[in-house]
Amino acid sequence: MNRKRRPPRADRAPRTVEHGRPQRALIKGQDRSRWTDVYHGVLTAPWWAFFAGTAFIFAAVNTVFALLYRADPRGIDHARGFWDYFLFSVQTIGSANYTVMLPRSIYANVVVSVEAFFGILNLALVTGVVFARFSRPFARVVFSKVALITPFDGVPTLMFRAANQRANQILDAAVTVSLARQMGTKEGIVMRRFEELSLVRARTPLFALSWTVMHVIDEASPLHGVTSKSLYDSQIEIIVLLRGTDDTLADIIYARHSYMPDEILWDRRFVDVLALTPSGRRIVDLHRFHDTEPLSS
Repeated sequence: MNRKRRPPRADRAPRTVEHGRPQRALIKGQDRSRWTDVYHGVLTAPWWAFFAGTAFIFAAVNTVFALLYRADPRGIDHARGFWDYFLFSVQTIGSANYTVMLPRSIYANVVVSVEAFFGILNLALVTGVVFARFSRPFARVVFSKVALITPFDGVPTLMFRAANQRANQILDAAVTVSLARQMGTKEGIVMRRFEELSLVRARTPLFALSWTVMHVIDEASPLHGVTSKSLYDSQIEIIVLLRGTDDTLADIIYARHSYMPDEILWDRRFVDVLALTPSGRRIVDLHRFHDTEPLSS
């Protein structure tokens, strides 16, 4: 598969969607409310960062309570150093059965009561956050690695395809395709403009197999008269958003993708990936899902 050479990074607009996820921008000048948006940060953090942060908080909390226990040297039986106090705190917050170390003084028992209450709240909070992370619906929709601009019924047409890797059904699926490009005004102001592309079929009641999404490049299309060179000159990006209701999760799922100029091929067609088994079941061969071939073949 031959692709156009990608221009230098400095000449290209940043990709809006990277590997199915929106590319996050660096925001400066945020107000103080960003520090209250902890829940969103916890839900969107990578799993390794979530567990690392949870472990750090666990260690920090137990360190604080260990120092509180240490303030009363005779409050805990058989505790001889900071490590013993730390282990006693871990046992308390984890509701573990005590063995040798026991709280004796009034001060130590008060701290134990406070830590036990904190442990109940902490367990409920962590359980809720973990459940929220696991229960977030997500799609397993694969998009073709390339989009095509090729004749279809004698008219140039932009097309790409999508498939549901779960092999279940996405109900009332809808796809939106937008064109992002650099445009200048008469005043010489250059800005990035977004225009929605009309589709041959933008909705389907059942999305279970493969779906070829097509936009006819006629005189009304923002892509009318486009060439391979103008794709790069305008820093074009084709942005795709697919949404629908997963019939297993019974929840709305979303999938995103985008195509840059070097991911758009001309005058080719997708290889057929649909077939039937001897028993009559349909097969979608994802091994060849991204393959294309010349129109003449």
